[in-house]
Amino acid sequence: MSEPLSTQIVNARIVNEGEITEGTLLFRGERIEGINRPTPDDAAVVDAQGAWLLPGMIDDQVHFREPGFEHKANISTESRAAVAGGITSYLEMPNCNPLTINNARLADKHARAARVSAANYGFYLGATNDNLEDVKAVDRSLACGLKIFMGASTGNMLVDDETTLENIFASTDLLVATHCEDTPMIIAAEEAASSRFGEDIPFSEHPKIRSEAACYKSSSLAVSLAKRFGTRLHVLHLTTARELELFTPGPLANKQITAEACVHHLFFNESSYEAKGALIKCNPAIKRVEDQSALLKAVAEDRIDVIATDHAPHTAEEKARPYRRAPAGLPLVQHALLTLFEHVKSGVFDVPLIVRKTAHAPADLFAIKDRGYLREGYYADLVLIDDRRGADPAALTDDAIPAPLSKCGWSPFDGFDLSARVRKTWVNGHLRYSDGEVQPGPCGQALTYRR
Repeated sequence: MSEPLSTQIVNARIVNEGEITEGTLLFRGERIEGINRPTPDDAAVVDAQGAWLLPGMIDDQVHFREPGFEHKANISTESRAAVAGGITSYLEMPNCNPLTINNARLADKHARAARVSAANYGFYLGATNDNLEDVKAVDRSLACGLKIFMGASTGNMLVDDETTLENIFASTDLLVATHCEDTPMIIAAEEAASSRFGEDIPFSEHPKIRSEAACYKSSSLAVSLAKRFGTRLHVLHLTTARELELFTPGPLANKQITAEACVHHLFFNESSYEAKGALIKCNPAIKRVEDQSALLKAVAEDRIDVIATDHAPHTAEEKARPYRRAPAGLPLVQHALLTLFEHVKSGVFDVPLIVRKTAHAPADLFAIKDRGYLREGYYADLVLIDDRRGADPAALTDDAIPAPLSKCGWSPFDGFDLSARVRKTWVNGHLRYSDGEVQPGPCGQALTYRR
């Protein structure tokens, strides 16, 4: 049975551009027609029953592992988990196999996603120590930005040659997104930990090995290069209070240099290693409670501009290995928005702030066309979230989190009572997730950019 021409969502708490409006949202086909409009005769009516209606999250940092690591994840499985979590668009990283380091590899990623992705998609071009000419020749319609691993993480993409970094920052007009950690400092710290603990390095050592100093040295270098060459810089997944001094609070539109925080660094701190161990091993590391608190404050004061996931799944078997062999990365897309509502529950954030950091800001930062806002003529990328479950303690007898849909089959949030739930997600006006089930429907679309 074909979908109706129009859908009217009624009795919703609509959050958009800093305002909360109680009422209705109408969309026809792929596009939004307006808020609090009369209901057309041909419209299907969805009763939100007081739930929050938000623009879908645009996740500016995911690793869906395809091609090359499909035993961990693939575009199909992870995009389905994303829409179940209210993420309607994602920007995917280049450290797969083969690496996404030229136009041909970007085109291949687009072709793969066009066949199977439940959500809308964009892809980064990856920088290496020897692909400067590919960086210069990039097809800007295929790349959301340029990713530089200024610290070694998962995959062999470390760019550590100073002249190469200078040339890259000087040569591109794409947004440069950086992973900032100093690899020599990390190697030395890991060797010291190995000398002390042998093969039984406790996972609680991870934030000491991937230290504040290693993060600051690299992020301060990235900021200095961006200032020197006038490059648009976005520093990914900040983890330390010290790094925050490199960034200024204020509106995103006024900034050349921006910063991101990830949901797990806002949710966990070093006290979580005892219970979670390898399940929260990630790069850069989850650090002190003081760092967590500083990150939360920096989000609230607009020093940090974007909230993302850095979704990076590994199998449970891989995560069961000892410290040095357990890979870094967590599956996060399905439960990311739910964790942010925990900060609403505690009074740290409000819902308009979540919308600004997860939808408006990434759309503006990456110049994504017609997405990220609930505006007339924009794509109907929508998520309906009910957070009232937390007001009823009896409701928390349900599963603490929705069953993981990522291919790896586990979540770092297992055991936590997350009080919000995604009820429905629409992608380009098509209902793709409803009350616990991913729905069949058209694939997501390639993101386009205002450039």
